[in-house]
Amino acid sequence: MINKKIIVVGAGPAGMMAAITAAQHSNHVILIEKNATIGKKLSITGGGRCNITNNSSPEEIMKNIITNHKFLYKSLHSFTSKQVMELLETNGCPIKIEEKEKVFPLSEKSADVIKVFEKLLAEHRVKVYFECQLKDIFVEDDRIVGIETNHHNKLECDALILATGGVSYPITGSTGEGHNICEKLGHKIIPLKPSLISMTIEEKWLTEMTGIALRDIVIKTKINKKSLNFYGDLLFTHYGISGPAVFELSSYLNKVDLPKEGHEIFVDLLPQIAQDKLKELFLSADISNKQVSTLLIECFPKRFVADLLNEFNLSNTIKFNQLNKKDRNRLMETIKNFKITVLGLRNIQHAIVTSGGISVKEVNPSTMESKIIKDLYFAGELLDVDALTGGYNLQIAFSTGYIAGSNSVGEDE
Repeated sequence: MINKKIIVVGAGPAGMMAAITAAQHSNHVILIEKNATIGKKLSITGGGRCNITNNSSPEEIMKNIITNHKFLYKSLHSFTSKQVMELLETNGCPIKIEEKEKVFPLSEKSADVIKVFEKLLAEHRVKVYFECQLKDIFVEDDRIVGIETNHHNKLECDALILATGGVSYPITGSTGEGHNICEKLGHKIIPLKPSLISMTIEEKWLTEMTGIALRDIVIKTKINKKSLNFYGDLLFTHYGISGPAVFELSSYLNKVDLPKEGHEIFVDLLPQIAQDKLKELFLSADISNKQVSTLLIECFPKRFVADLLNEFNLSNTIKFNQLNKKDRNRLMETIKNFKITVLGLRNIQHAIVTSGGISVKEVNPSTMESKIIKDLYFAGELLDVDALTGGYNLQIAFSTGYIAGSNSVGEDE
């Protein structure tokens, strides 16, 4: 064991992994947490089901990282998703793999994942200080020497790992103090923006369909002249749109300034049917005497069909052979290119993750150590890294936590 005192700030996924890893090499690891329990944000991940990681190679995971994926190469290869799964299973939390290689605890309870970390923290004798909030960091000769908390004037340490998270879901304790303190110490903070978040829209009639979901659609749009497609489900809410496809779109849309008139997106409601095949279907004699609504209800929610026809000033009982050419073409075009005008992203406090953070140009990607202050390390959402949905952001947290923890005690894996 190395006689080196390590302090980790933040008992989220990144901080817990950092503390457990550091404690494998040092008997003096302290984990401070502002909440009364560990893993508070982890407890609400995936609606409590906890999409813990993704059963993919580091290379595949990197393809799903939106910001600074190359920076994470060493981290993701040092502690892989396979190792996360093994860690859980060998410590009493069996897992299962669902569509798109998403990994969940078999019980679908985030509490079971948290129990694993509680067990490991205890086994490695990590001292956990609850309801303990970081107030300041002490630096001498460009080297970390300690911290101030609401309970301690000074806690001395040989190395400090910051894993204080972003600013999304502040109720979980992520309120941005890590960014504020690091900025005072000279670190550049890339502006914080919401990512994986729902959106407000212009079309009021769509917001009246709260709770209605469109399954397996494709959102098409252009961002900075680049054509992008996003696959998944779309959910209508009282303020606009949400759902997996919308969340992924937000990871790109947050990089640009939206015009005042809004940003147009187009939804392919039936991506499995090509436009020419849809036209053949609409002109087919087999359905000519069939009500339009009857056919559409086979594909879409009844409420959506009724409101869509109403928006077109078409009767809910109109038949295909009663449609004029203009209405028929308009209906086909809408099914393949349903226009929605995005007015903006919701407030960052509602975001699943925070985009932006400590500039990775000032962090050593092989160790997670600050290039400005010796023995200061970073992990997780505090950094300017973010990914799509699917367990990728949690894997980033575990991987960066692992590499920060191992290097904080001088162990370079």
